[in-house]
Amino acid sequence: MLYRIKLISDEVENFLREILIESDATFLDLNRAILDSCGYPDDQITSFYICDEEWERKTQVTREDMQLDHASSYDEDIYVMESTRLNELIEDEDQKLEFVFDPFAERTFYLDVVEIVPGKHLAAPEVVRSRGEAPQQIANLDLADPAPKKGAVPADDLMDDSEFYGSESFNSDEFDPEGFEMSDESSYYRD
Repeated sequence: MLYRIKLISDEVENFLREILIESDATFLDLNRAILDSCGYPDDQITSFYICDEEWERKTQVTREDMQLDHASSYDEDIYVMESTRLNELIEDEDQKLEFVFDPFAERTFYLDVVEIVPGKHLAAPEVVRSRGEAPQQIANLDLADPAPKKGAVPADDLMDDSEFYGSESFNSDEFDPEGFEMSDESSYYRD
């Protein structure tokens, strides 16, 4: 059985990929097919989310097992791409998924299982439809000169240190730590 999965981006209007893939392929196989179809290197910690009809994320499938303490119990199952088959989490047409291709900026592709084709098989995933250029894989984050965030206060409007810390005539001997519920025996700073 095959899944025909449509892939779109909210960043690039004319971008579209459709991939045919075996239902018993792994999420890692789908990950590689998506990356190859977009010309992306396989060097990011990508992930999938199984979504409901309103695109609300429900189940995550990670590239690596991020659970550090395997002895502890979690309410949710941990799914890893290499060991999770598509048919374990995809049962119906119109199943919605998100594929996080840029983990730092949380940028995603939206996937939709548009057709389930019974009785057919493929040796490897196949891109059956490709339109438009894929968005750049990693967002260009200029950390030296970041763009101001919405609602950010311009640097010119910020107080200088003397306004923030008070006047230079401040005398630390006049400070009363009890007024701030602090003492030398504070439980926060024990050796």
